[in-house]
Amino acid sequence: MTPTPAPSSPLTADEAMRLALSLARAASTTAPPNPAVGCVIVAPDGRMIGSGHTQRTGGPHAEVMALRDAAARGASTAGATAFVTLEPCAHHGRTGPCCDALAQAGIGKVVASLADPNPLVAGQGFERLRAAGVEVEVGPLAMEARELNLGFFSRMVRQSPWVRLKAAASIDGKTALENGTSQWITGERARADGHAWRARAGAILTGVGTVIEDDPRLDVRLVETVRQPPLVIVDSRLQTPPDARLFEVGRPVWIYAAARDEAKALALEARGATIGCLANADGKVDLAALLADLARREVNELHVEAGHKLNGSLMREGLVDEILLYLAPKFIGDGLGIASRPHAGGPLTALSEALALEFRSFDAIGPDLRIVARVAGRDKF
Repeated sequence: MTPTPAPSSPLTADEAMRLALSLARAASTTAPPNPAVGCVIVAPDGRMIGSGHTQRTGGPHAEVMALRDAAARGASTAGATAFVTLEPCAHHGRTGPCCDALAQAGIGKVVASLADPNPLVAGQGFERLRAAGVEVEVGPLAMEARELNLGFFSRMVRQSPWVRLKAAASIDGKTALENGTSQWITGERARADGHAWRARAGAILTGVGTVIEDDPRLDVRLVETVRQPPLVIVDSRLQTPPDARLFEVGRPVWIYAAARDEAKALALEARGATIGCLANADGKVDLAALLADLARREVNELHVEAGHKLNGSLMREGLVDEILLYLAPKFIGDGLGIASRPHAGGPLTALSEALALEFRSFDAIGPDLRIVARVAGRDKF
């Protein structure tokens, strides 16, 4: 649980908003498909009297949790200020409108980081608060709040998940030996860190080649989690074995094929899989259509852990937004790379044609290095 200041400790506006943001971060693995939101309620004298963050799907939103916390403390919210990292919702979905709950509680002012991109909200929450006599301020920590929910913004604005491709490689960029052996290039701490990124994803994507060669579970095991993200398999010819270990995990499994083979489909559906057919002109799975379908399934962040062929296809079609790369202090030499044929039209003839990335962070994870690099300009939506 995120520690909160004692009720007698006054907070500045900046401190209150930063605390709300830290609460939102704590919800990043539990909130999907909802955005991760934090809320802090501050009395007129600056004391924090309530705090909370978005609960699991169908549960209360951050504002309601903060109001409940204030009630549990026996504190009055009349004239208080609510600091929230996203515009309070204004529609009836799985829960009621948060803007109405705040107004009914007598909140005098709402300070929000930014507007909700959901067309069902999109400023309406602010309008209803103002109509109820609540003062509204928008903007503090907007960049940080948007970055935390970049997948949600991507789904709402682009109708596509934010696609993050994860890879573990040697320092010379090899993800496996020539014979395909890849376990384990990185150390235990890096693997656990990778599971933490799985835990926050809306879904995990892999290819049937990885399923057949490695028989992975592709679940969250090395960190605590309250939800297992759905698994997505790109499998043009429905070659996924019905006895694969991935079916041992209690979570949805969505398999996308180019065409439906009835016998194979029935065997996989008997194991709980959902089969979808999305073919492109080449008779393979249409990856762009797959992403659009995942957005309709409310996937915000898509975490890709696949082989070099599928990685290459995603990059070649311009569908990768960000790369999560773990570099081990090892030199392998001959071996497989992160992505095969990642550029359309074959090998590059000029360095200016290379895919441009922007480094976002560098962190030592045990003996390994974690690099987050973003495709230049992909977050400008």
